[in-house]
Amino acid sequence: MRRREFLVGSAAILWAQGARAQQAGKLYRIGLFTSVNNPAMRVAYRTFLDELRAQGFAEGHNLAVDQRPTDQSPAALASNVAEMVRSKVDAIITSTQPALQAAAGTGIPIVISANNYDPIAHGYVRSLAQPGGNVTGVVLRQTELAEKQVELLTQAFPDRKRLALQWDAISADQYSAAERRAKALGLEVVSIKYENLPYDYAAAFRRMSEVGVQHTLVLSSPFIGRAAQEIVDLAVRHRLPAMFIFRSYAELGGLMSYGADTAAMFRQLAIYVAKVLRGAKPADLPVEQPNTFEFVVNLKTAKAIGVELPTSILLRANEVIE
Repeated sequence: MRRREFLVGSAAILWAQGARAQQAGKLYRIGLFTSVNNPAMRVAYRTFLDELRAQGFAEGHNLAVDQRPTDQSPAALASNVAEMVRSKVDAIITSTQPALQAAAGTGIPIVISANNYDPIAHGYVRSLAQPGGNVTGVVLRQTELAEKQVELLTQAFPDRKRLALQWDAISADQYSAAERRAKALGLEVVSIKYENLPYDYAAAFRRMSEVGVQHTLVLSSPFIGRAAQEIVDLAVRHRLPAMFIFRSYAELGGLMSYGADTAAMFRQLAIYVAKVLRGAKPADLPVEQPNTFEFVVNLKTAKAIGVELPTSILLRANEVIE
């Protein structure tokens, strides 16, 4: 037998033994709230399940996953949480604050992927090092990312001074940070707030065109994310340079994206879920932050909308799509 075959076979045997040991004791059940309509989240979800499997928890063997979308009203999310509590799930995993708010007082361990809010500022965890209570997980400081995205847009287009910020109630903290940074850099901010579902993106882009917007930053929200392709297409049609948070936007034709590697972030999340399922208390697990970020530029889109990106921007990109 070849050495590689032996190692692969041995690893499979060890995983199966570990999985059988856990399966013999219990079928673990988790409730997961994630943006199923966002392309970036679909990739992250697969990575999440793959890592749980590597940790010894596999669907169809010793793990059952009850997945619900985050792009619902707070009332609907609260109803979903209540249903999970009644069914006695072993842990709740959520990337949205309304679901966390509904689950926080239940006593069930909660593992968060905090993308659009600060769990410390809102009182869900005491500190990153010592969260206390029943909440832990991974925190992405979107407000800091929003400021960085504004800076990158300014460096890519130093002569363009009128910036539109696209946001909704969920991304309000990001908007405040982006607006503050934009004004500090001498930009004029045009606020494009989406308020009534379904959001009218075509009307928003018409308004941006009417007021002479020169570039735009699309902030992060599960409601906005599910319209990624439509927003990208509108930006290209209006020849408007746009910055996004997820690389999936750039892959769909968006000009630029800067944010955390969502797959790596959800791998971190799965490791924490595995620890909780093995009996670790959230209060004893320090909240982590993502450590992998990526800046993606789509040169094909740059040509389509008639802009030229500085060499300095292209050199900083982790990936250039041509």
